[in-house]
Amino acid sequence: MQLLISNDDGIFAPGIRALANRLAEAEYEVMVVCPDRERSATGHGLTLHKPIRAERVDSIFAAGVKAWACSGTPADCVKLALGALVERPPDFVLSGINQGANLGTDVLYSGTVSAAMEGTIEGIPSIAFSLTSFADCEFGVAADFAYTLVTQLAQQPLPKHMLLNVNVPAVGPEAIAGVKITRQGVRRYFDMFEKRTDPRGKTYYWLAGEVSEEVPFDPIAEVIAANIPSDVQAIRENYITITPLQYNLTYAAGLESLQKWGLSDWGERNAQG
Repeated sequence: MQLLISNDDGIFAPGIRALANRLAEAEYEVMVVCPDRERSATGHGLTLHKPIRAERVDSIFAAGVKAWACSGTPADCVKLALGALVERPPDFVLSGINQGANLGTDVLYSGTVSAAMEGTIEGIPSIAFSLTSFADCEFGVAADFAYTLVTQLAQQPLPKHMLLNVNVPAVGPEAIAGVKITRQGVRRYFDMFEKRTDPRGKTYYWLAGEVSEEVPFDPIAEVIAANIPSDVQAIRENYITITPLQYNLTYAAGLESLQKWGLSDWGERNAQG
C-alpha cells in the first residue's frame, strides 16, 4: 500500500519523521512531500504567482522513504506530488504529525488539515494527525495510533468526500482514556497584537494570541446530536479524537430559512421598477 505524507511544520519536523518512519517500518511504501520550512497556519493557500521548487531529500527518513522538500504551501505539496512527483495515486494521503493541536475552528487556518483536505478533494482517503502540545516532542503514541488507524481503514474504507482530523493528547499510552468520535467544536483565541519597532524605526505588529478556555455558544451543537462530544471537550479528558470533516462548507440548516427571504424573483421585481 502506498502512502503520501505531508505536513505544515516542514521537512525537518520530528512529527513527520516519526509518522513516515513508523509506517515504513510496517512495510508500507512511503513518500514524503512537504514544505522546505515551517508553513503553519497557511490554511489552504496555493502558490500561483511564482514557481514551486522541489528537491529530493535523502538523509532524514528511514531507508526506503522517498522524500521531497517543496518551496510551496502544504496544499501545494500535495497538488505537486499528485500531479508531477508520484507515478500513481497513493492509497492514502496523511498529514502530520503536527506539533500542536488542530481542534475546533483551528481547522480553518491549519496547513496540516489543508494538506489532507487536498487529498480528499482529489478523491483519495486522507487523514490529518496532530499532537496536542507545542513543547512535547514524543510522537510515539500518535505514530502508533496512525499505524493502527491506517491499517484498519485499509480494510474498512472511508466514505467518499470524508476527511478525518485526528488529535492525540500529549500523554503516555497509560494515560490515554480511549478514542472518541467527535464533532468539530469551537476554539477561540484572545488575539493580542504586540506593537514593535524594527531597527529602521518602522512599526510592525506581532500576533501573540492565547487560547480562550471559555467555550462560547456553539450553533453546530444544535444541528448535530447533543450526545456527540466536541473535539475540544474530549481532548481535555485525554481521549484521542477522530473528527470527520468535509470540504463542502454549506450550512445545511440555513437553506430552508433563507428560502423564506423571498429573493427568488428579485430579478423580475427589479426589472419592473
